[in-house]
Amino acid sequence: MEVNAPAEALDASFDIVTRQDAADKAIGAIRSEVDEVKSRLDRVSRAAARPALDGATPASPEVKSFVDGYLRRGQVDELKSLTGTVPGDGGYAVPREIDALIAARLKAISPIRAIAQVVQTGTAGYRKLITTGGTASGWVSETAARPETATPAFAEIVPPSGELYANPAASQAMLDDAVFDLESWLADEIAMEFARAEGAAFVSGNGTNRPKGFLAAPTSALGDAARAFGTLQYVASGDAATLGDTIELVLIDLVHALQAGHRQGASWVMNAVTLAELRKLKTSDGAFLWQPGLVEGQPDRLLGYPVVEAADMPDIAADAFPIAFGNFRAGYLIAERNATAILRDPFTNKPFVHFYATKRIGGQVLDSDAIKLLKVSA
Repeated sequence: MEVNAPAEALDASFDIVTRQDAADKAIGAIRSEVDEVKSRLDRVSRAAARPALDGATPASPEVKSFVDGYLRRGQVDELKSLTGTVPGDGGYAVPREIDALIAARLKAISPIRAIAQVVQTGTAGYRKLITTGGTASGWVSETAARPETATPAFAEIVPPSGELYANPAASQAMLDDAVFDLESWLADEIAMEFARAEGAAFVSGNGTNRPKGFLAAPTSALGDAARAFGTLQYVASGDAATLGDTIELVLIDLVHALQAGHRQGASWVMNAVTLAELRKLKTSDGAFLWQPGLVEGQPDRLLGYPVVEAADMPDIAADAFPIAFGNFRAGYLIAERNATAILRDPFTNKPFVHFYATKRIGGQVLDSDAIKLLKVSA
């Protein structure tokens, strides 16, 4: 027993060393896994630390799947295609949350959209019946007979429409960056491109594969009772090539050419060049007609009504209509299909990935009594 004791002690020591090595390796592996988990948590918390945009709530599983799956990596599983033939030919319908984000940004930067009536439709076409005359009511005593009223006349409004598209691009490196807010970037890019295109169409679009702008409507100097339906009334500036020497009086006439009911909620619409001219106008006692907004977020005002700057309005020139005044929510209709489609294109311009976004939008004058124009004319 005494002879074998050193050998047994040596075996025991070797056993301890072996176990210690195994334990060290296991601890090392655990530490590695913990470090990896910490790294992932750190990336997630950095992404979560970004401020919510426009009061947005955390992304739904549908939005997360669309952004991280399709937009970042091009995965098309469980996505809703807009065509029934080849998947993705017409693009994939974006989730409602992203569509709402695009719409909110678009309203903020598109001048006419911000003041016009906007309706969402589920189909490509939109029709609306409005009354153009006739009496459908009357006064009687409590026990008197109810005589038949006149039959009102109706007109059908079918706003011309077309496909509006945008094609922003991002590098693959941007898409691979987990911290890059792809959803917000895409909404901003699409809204900016849509706003530039639709701004011109809502003002002067010819109605061919696009909305018909309010300046493309027929015009007349006749009053509301004498004009044909759909024709806008104009007030002449008094000079053949400029706004004239008494433009402040003409502007007052323009305001009161609008019916009292429409003046509630009315706005001026003009471009920056015309705006600069009107800002210089003064009354006989030296006071400016222009009234700057005194509180942040309040619009500037002219003769008490807010001014909307639209870059696509024409400059001051002979026979031009540089100024519009009216209640555009009652006077101009924008009809759009409530689904933006996005097609991911990583092949056309490698290494950039393009996002081809489309939406069907239409528009035209709804109530021609609700919008008045100033014409540069003697």
